Amino acid sequence: MVSHADLVQFIRAQLLARNLVSAEYIPRHCDALAAVCKEMAERFLRGGRLLAFGVGPYLTDAQHVSVEFVHPVIVGKRALAALDLSAAPEEWLAAILRPDDIVMGFGPPEGNARVHGWLDVCRRRGALVCEWPGRLGAHDLPAASSDPFIHQELTELMYHTLWETVHVFLEQQTIGHDVGASAFLYPFLGEGEKPPADTLSEVALSIQHKAADDERLRSLVAAEQSEPLAAAALAIHERLIRGGTILAFGNGGSATDANDFVLDCVVPPAGIAPLPAVSLSMEPANISAIANDVGVELVFMRQMIAGGRPQDIAFGISTSGKSKNVIAALVEARKRGMLTLALLGSQGGDILRDHLADHAFTVPSDYIPRLQEVQAAMYHTLRLALGRLKGD
Repeated sequence: MVSHADLVQFIRAQLLARNLVSAEYIPRHCDALAAVCKEMAERFLRGGRLLAFGVGPYLTDAQHVSVEFVHPVIVGKRALAALDLSAAPEEWLAAILRPDDIVMGFGPPEGNARVHGWLDVCRRRGALVCEWPGRLGAHDLPAASSDPFIHQELTELMYHTLWETVHVFLEQQTIGHDVGASAFLYPFLGEGEKPPADTLSEVALSIQHKAADDERLRSLVAAEQSEPLAAAALAIHERLIRGGTILAFGNGGSATDANDFVLDCVVPPAGIAPLPAVSLSMEPANISAIANDVGVELVFMRQMIAGGRPQDIAFGISTSGKSKNVIAALVEARKRGMLTLALLGSQGGDILRDHLADHAFTVPSDYIPRLQEVQAAMYHTLRLALGRLKGD
């Protein structure tokens, strides 16, 4: 039997292990990230689109990168054409690919032959190809770690920085012009004309700073929330023993995180037994029907009414803690006697203030890309803790 103290120590060690990988990996590849992002911006300006796909649990990365480009979290940024083609990547790419497009394929740390083959066809047709792991355009990009969870977390950090930097280059139009509303992301970019090489090196340095911010936040979480995470793992384990199922949900990028956590439960890495889980965010027909007929605030609550049982676990993810449909689902879960958890950002919003979750965790940041990256480390570590409790 794993003790609470052992579980706390395990969780803390897992969170801090990410920092060692990040601090070594990102400085080696930030130049490539900056260069590829500039080329992406040029393709978007020519009418190109981002076409993403993933295999297995990595399809959630395609979902995540797509929503970040189409619906940017920074107010005032332009919507960029992006699609998730994971349902049928080979056929879809054959049907719609254009030479100015950008194609991203996501797979496990050891790579995936199908992903590599599909991307090779796209490269020959003129697309800019990003293979995670493998290559970013002309640049080698090996996996950050053989650990699938750490690999996925560092991949998320990198494609978030691509999304952030694209908007800088798009608003800059030509190197040295004012970057407008994006100046707070890269304050060095509005300081007058600079040659392209200098700008790229400055962007690369800023990417390193973003990774360092993640490392700082993970250290804070490890110090302050390892014990509460262990308590939550024990509570979830007890419900699972009683026949419970995890019901996860969230909006936008948080929806893809709910999907990712659930896939990590039912299709875990080798050596870890599956756990029963479903994502209410992975039901587009239900979501669109409920939103259309009775309102978007009820899209998760209605599903909870249909499928939630007293022994189940409701797991809401919200960067703000203010999402009304997440709140409504947690309230409904409480009425049904379910265990409630919330993974939040910033100050925790209404969910933390009103004590709507039995176990609530916050990443102390109000900048969504960074807090989502640290949230991923938290739910991946929670999944590993559940495996230890089950004896994996």
